[in-house]
Amino acid sequence: MPIVNLIPMLDVLMTVLTFFIVVSMVLTNPRAVEVELPSSDTDPAQQQQPKLPDPLVVELTPQGQIVLSNQSLNKEQLTQQMQTYLAQNPKGAVLLNADPKLNYEQVVQLLSDMRDVGGNRVSLAVSSE
Repeated sequence: MPIVNLIPMLDVLMTVLTFFIVVSMVLTNPRAVEVELPSSDTDPAQQQQPKLPDPLVVELTPQGQIVLSNQSLNKEQLTQQMQTYLAQNPKGAVLLNADPKLNYEQVVQLLSDMRDVGGNRVSLAVSSE
């Protein structure tokens, strides 16, 4: 009765597998991301970004009143205040901080009116509370 010896066959199989692993590692080019690291001789004053102006924060109270700097305004006064702020601060932003208890339709309507004046520089503020 013939005997099948698997040991030499496994040796050959492992040798071939090792050969393919080594070849695949040599032939693949590792792609590196080029990162420009800051050097120690750079001036920290040069790395500072220009400071953006403080945003104009408009609040919408639970009663539906528009409040800016603790003063109650109507939509026309808010439009004038926004136009003045945006003209004085070309990189400024306007934030709408609405009460979470308000009807969402009121918030969207005011936000839409504000975007008609300020365009993409108007955002809805979200609190993390």
